[in-house]
Amino acid sequence: MSSLPYQHGRGCFITIEGTEGVGKTTNIAYIRQCLNDHGIEPVMTREPGGTDLAESIRVLLLEPRVEPMAEMTELFLIFAARAQHLVQKIKPALDTGQWVLCDRFTDATYAYQGGGRLLDKNTIGNLENLVQGALRPDLVLILDIEPEIGLQRARQRGDPDRFEQETLHFFRRVRAAYLQRVVQDPDRYLIIDAGQPLDDVQRQIKVGLQAFLLNRHPL
Repeated sequence: MSSLPYQHGRGCFITIEGTEGVGKTTNIAYIRQCLNDHGIEPVMTREPGGTDLAESIRVLLLEPRVEPMAEMTELFLIFAARAQHLVQKIKPALDTGQWVLCDRFTDATYAYQGGGRLLDKNTIGNLENLVQGALRPDLVLILDIEPEIGLQRARQRGDPDRFEQETLHFFRRVRAAYLQRVVQDPDRYLIIDAGQPLDDVQRQIKVGLQAFLLNRHPL
């Protein structure tokens, strides 16, 4: 369906976040359908990745390897992929009035590298400003779950990637960092209890999206 009812200048940027095993893939498809039901066909993308070059960087970041990756190497690779992604895909779409639905964005960096790796959040913020300028997501949906449950789900999928091999304590810090982001800017975030049955999770998503859409375009 056409997204014409919502094309008034810059498009809308929605991101989906959460730790491992929260059901992002299933629920991103549901979010897309909810937007379709309102006449919006979003550009679908993900991080790290979204372009050929950024997807190559994604492989470097996720593939387990013998040589440990330095924490700052990881951080710079993430922002390198993000810079490419923004220039080649996200900004051009938004500038033409398209909506963008992205699996993870900079909140994941604050959570995984800031919370999980304990890197300085000011350093992350400086890179965020350098790479993104003033661009921030209009809405961030955080699928929240107890890390023990999420990790159990994730590890049932097959061989874990480099992040999925991290400890439970790592993912507890990641979750705490996500929740701290919400405290700092509550109007931009929607927390979804992803530990509930799928129907209940998607009911929360639908209600939250409808409120967001109504707020942007009052009847």
